[in-house]
Amino acid sequence: MDLELRHLRCLVAIVDAGTFTDAAIELGISQAAVSRNLIALEQVLGVRLLHRTSRSITPTTAGVHILAQARQVLAAADNLVGEAATGHTRLRIGHAWAAMGRHTREFQRRWAAHYPGVELHLIRTNSATGGLAEGLCDIAVLRTAADSTRFSDAVVGHERRYCALAADDPWAGKRSIKLSEVPQRTLFVDRRTGTTTPDMWPAGARPRIQETRDIDDWLAIIAAGGGIGITAEGTTAQYRRDGVVFRPLRDAPPITVRMIWRRHDPHPSTHAAIALAAELYRGRPAATGPRPRPQPENG
Repeated sequence: MDLELRHLRCLVAIVDAGTFTDAAIELGISQAAVSRNLIALEQVLGVRLLHRTSRSITPTTAGVHILAQARQVLAAADNLVGEAATGHTRLRIGHAWAAMGRHTREFQRRWAAHYPGVELHLIRTNSATGGLAEGLCDIAVLRTAADSTRFSDAVVGHERRYCALAADDPWAGKRSIKLSEVPQRTLFVDRRTGTTTPDMWPAGARPRIQETRDIDDWLAIIAAGGGIGITAEGTTAQYRRDGVVFRPLRDAPPITVRMIWRRHDPHPSTHAAIALAAELYRGRPAATGPRPRPQPENG
């Protein structure tokens, strides 16, 4: 006998309703069916799940553990059904650090005005693909290169590099920092998603590099005076942190901002999102009125 969702639904309903009779009413099935499903679940798991008396029903020790997991499984199943039902009425844009930087709010405003039928969600995930490879988003904003065999990409803009410093750092008084000055300091980077690599400096003249886990960890260490960081302009607008200041980094190459998507399964709104992001990076004013609903791509 296999474990089925109906078995888990009956267990949850019994505990929440308090009686087999009320559970049957809630589920729209007979009381006998509720009992059979509970027995089947206990047989599959090989443990007793409920203590039953004439006055109450309470989970056993094993039942408490199974009940918690049952709720998670049922919630995941309901989310799966919900996602399938919404189809392409939602667009999830993933990013590792800074989304569209200073353009993020305007992107959200214009998207809501132009495409009211497609709900926008921004999702931060500290992965090399901004959550795209993990299935957490439909499109991702990257400032690093992506695997061209799996993903297609389009350049939407470019950003300057900035140096992140503690507010009381001796360099905080400078208007800008030279790239050649950085090797004097300890540099904190995120190798998974960051845009800073040792190759930015010649061999033999590279800074001491230490790794961090994510943007929050990176900012906290810098604020505490543990070292400095280099980041894209987008970070300076997206993450304001007490104790951290940003100064332009001179003589450093700009950072390319890309949107990537699954090559063989693009979301219908992909090109609309790319066009809007590129429009904002180019500094074009907002157009008035809603735009046509994004249509699925061919091929």
